Amino acid sequence: MRIGILALQGAFAEHREILEHLNVSSFEIRQKQDFMQPMDGLIIPGGKSTVIGKLLIELGCFDLIQKRIYQGLPTFGTCAGLILLAK
Repeated sequence: MRIGILALQGAFAEHREILEHLNVSSFEIRQKQDFMQPMDGLIIPGGKSTVIGKLLIELGCFDLIQKRIYQGLPTFGTCAGLILLAK
C-alpha cells in the first residue's frame, strides 16, 4: 500500500510520521507531477482550507485531484482537508 499526502500547507508531517509508524509507504505531493505517482489512497491534512484550495488551483492540481477522487481514490481529510472534500 502506498499513500500520497498533500504537502502544500498544514499538518502533513504528522500524517507521514503515523504512516511510517504503521509501516505504510507514503510520499508527499507538492506539485502536479507528484500526484501522477501511483497511490492507493490520499490524505489531505489540516491547515488553512482557503490556502490549500488556492495553492491546488495555482499548481493546476485541483481538477486532477477532484477527478481521481470521483473515480474512487480513497481519500482521508482532517480538519481543512475535510472541508475541502466537502466542497
